[in-house]
Amino acid sequence: MEKKKALVIDDEQVVLDSVSKILTDERYKVDVSLSGREGLNQAIEKEYDIVLTDIRMPDIGGMRVLRDIKRAKPSLPVVMITGYASVRSSVQAMKLGAADYIEKPFTPDQLIRAVASALDIAAAKPPEEQDLIHKEEMIKVLERAASDSEFIAKLLYEGADALEEYDLTGPEKLALLTGDIEWIEKHMGPLKTNQKLWLEQRLSA
Repeated sequence: MEKKKALVIDDEQVVLDSVSKILTDERYKVDVSLSGREGLNQAIEKEYDIVLTDIRMPDIGGMRVLRDIKRAKPSLPVVMITGYASVRSSVQAMKLGAADYIEKPFTPDQLIRAVASALDIAAAKPPEEQDLIHKEEMIKVLERAASDSEFIAKLLYEGADALEEYDLTGPEKLALLTGDIEWIEKHMGPLKTNQKLWLEQRLSA
């Protein structure tokens, strides 16, 4: 049986070493990256069965890694690695396309179960549509964010939960929450200055 290929992205060498050893012992072929950007490029350019990424890294956030991987390879499962303080963010990430999350410090059994579960889900569930479908709903969010400071605060604090009243897909929510102006304008055309303002704030967050 051919070994499953895993990519692990984390800015802590000790985490990379730990995950790599656990998965290698389980007969996975493992690549690692200390850089979010380099890891993202690896995930897109090479073939993997699963990616595990830290949600907080200095060069690029795990949400953007998740976003860009799912855009390029919708069926590739992504597991978020998180510290206690970012568990909420990881739960949000699952609503936006992540297969699972695992909290540091984790046991070998916890990691193995999370990876196996993510692979099983990916095999059974068709990938979510990555194109923009709900243009009118996207416009509603952008217009509201341009004029409603309470809504902006809710988006910043609650993430995907703040968008529950809108008929949006996971990829559409992820584009809004990560300030993906390029993707939105590609599908919707040029945005107004006031619509861009909040997105630019998300891009620099």
